Amino acid sequence: MACDNPISIISKDLIWKKFISKGELESRIILPQIADSWVRCSQIDLNPNDGKCLNVLEKHDIYRMLEKNQDIVDIAKPFMANIYEFFRNSGFIVVLSDENGYIMERFGDAEVLTSARHLSFVQGASWREEDVGTNAIAIGLKTGAPVQVSGAEHYCRKHHWWTCSAAPIYGYDGQIVALLDISGPAQSAYSHTLAMVAAAANAITMQIGIKQKNYELSLMNKRLSSIFNTMSDGVIFFDRWGKVREFNPIAQKILGKSGNILNGASVQTIFRGKNQLIQTLLNGKAAYADVEFFTDTEMGPSRCVISGETIFDKQGCINGGVIILRPMEKVHNLVNRFSGHYTTFKFSDIIGKSQQITEAIRQASLAAATSSNVILRGESGTGKEMFAQAIHCRSSRRNGPFIAVNCGAIPRELIGSELFGYEEGAFTGAKRGGRPGNFELASGGTLFLDEIGDMPLEQQVALLRVLQEKKVARLGGNKVIPIDVRIICATNKDLNQLVANGTFRQDLYYRLNVFTIEIPPLRDRRDDIEMLFRYFVEQIGSEQGCEYTIETDVLDCINSYDWPGNVRQVHNVVERACNLTENQRISIACLPPELCCSPGREFSMRARHHENTGVCHYQEIKSEISNKECNEIKLLLAKERGNLSKVAATLGIARSTLYRKLKKYAIE
Repeated sequence: MACDNPISIISKDLIWKKFISKGELESRIILPQIADSWVRCSQIDLNPNDGKCLNVLEKHDIYRMLEKNQDIVDIAKPFMANIYEFFRNSGFIVVLSDENGYIMERFGDAEVLTSARHLSFVQGASWREEDVGTNAIAIGLKTGAPVQVSGAEHYCRKHHWWTCSAAPIYGYDGQIVALLDISGPAQSAYSHTLAMVAAAANAITMQIGIKQKNYELSLMNKRLSSIFNTMSDGVIFFDRWGKVREFNPIAQKILGKSGNILNGASVQTIFRGKNQLIQTLLNGKAAYADVEFFTDTEMGPSRCVISGETIFDKQGCINGGVIILRPMEKVHNLVNRFSGHYTTFKFSDIIGKSQQITEAIRQASLAAATSSNVILRGESGTGKEMFAQAIHCRSSRRNGPFIAVNCGAIPRELIGSELFGYEEGAFTGAKRGGRPGNFELASGGTLFLDEIGDMPLEQQVALLRVLQEKKVARLGGNKVIPIDVRIICATNKDLNQLVANGTFRQDLYYRLNVFTIEIPPLRDRRDDIEMLFRYFVEQIGSEQGCEYTIETDVLDCINSYDWPGNVRQVHNVVERACNLTENQRISIACLPPELCCSPGREFSMRARHHENTGVCHYQEIKSEISNKECNEIKLLLAKERGNLSKVAATLGIARSTLYRKLKKYAIE
């Protein structure tokens, strides 16, 4: 059915002429959107007697436009070709413009395309309102709705021979991305032409949305695939029949099976021994998590924990499931991380510059460069665990766990389960599911056995076997678990003497005794006492937000003391002093009596007496000591002919302390 009858066409032509000549507009026949367009064209002084497009893109700009809109053009072309076949030999052109009104693609009879060139209705031409006046493409861009413009409805006279029907094409974001237009002879204007172009534009819009969704799904699939293939856990997907359909490289590695073997294999066959759990998944009854699983591979036994869950479709029917395999090493690393099984000390944290401590650090640094076992020997409080941590931190195992076990603090009957672990039901009170031992947890890292001399003989046998075979079997179990552990031991006892007494196995001693490092007591490195004391004062002051000062008498006192509790005792004394001082000055009164009384036997006896009576006259006692000390230093200087090193050694103090005393007593 034709859109306009002859009377309507004549009326529109008269209305157009009146508007052009007088600026008067009768809007009863002219549609509002067309009337509005005429007004806008008139306001910009567009020539109504022309209509040829003067705004045509250069070739390189056309290329860029097509490149930018390649997907839209590719989707629209089949629709345009179908429409053209319908209109073939009828004088119509099918046109696609971009979102700015520039023509991207045309389909039409050769003679019609040639005729259209007189108006520059060509690829790259702008069919915007400001360039060629009122037309369907321009109004479609303005209104975002399908529109038909015929004959004298066009603002420019040269377009009155044409009818055009256009509809916008929308992108996935709801914005106009293109317009589809059908243009032909004005006398062939039909309403169904607009319906056809609107339907085609809507179909193209839907295809753009589908393509975008497919792109998003493809992108999501690539992301999931990247995650799937790079995640540190193994993943296996199986179908409703329990056949493996997908798996990642880690799953292959953990199970020690090739892709050809895994693909299509039954999960019940793969996870033999866990049939009940697998059947639970296949039946969709329940998920399970963190179940220990052992399997034999060509590379040896493999251990992991497995978790599984059933996958259901929209109807709630079983569609398969997923099994996650987490390597046991990763599980242990997580346990160690959150259980505090990591190092906090490095060699730089060991305070001291004396020859003795420097030599101990040098030997420990050499040991750190190897994987050999180490024995740290030293009195209580000398910092053996600090050395052990520093060795671990410097070694190639620094990223592995560091687990400390005090062999003397664990009851004899429990030390085996603590070191080697146990299976469920191994003994009364055993945890459900069993428990890995410290050897398992320390695999890939360092196991620090403190007070090794207190280990019972029966456990020494088991320890020796583990060190020889590098394998461990849990109590109550028969599965052998390979381990990779470096052993560092510590003791305050003479292991040679224990071997002679028969309380420590000789073969175990020789297995452990690759590096033996002596950690010197504090009394043998007096040059470090003051440094340690000051370090702990600064450390505690920083924690408390205070700045403490130390009186000279305190330094004399601490340098004269033997420190049987070593570094640990220094820390405790400093903590006590900082808590007792009221003016942030650490004085003799802040120190324990045993330190104050150490210089001179008489002072010690009198201090204990005053402590018992509750009255301690420090100034009186200090005066006595000072006189005796001054005389003693003068005598020793004369005896040693001014050799300060010999005088300091005789007094049992550091040279720095002697210099301070010489200055204090004005001895030259």
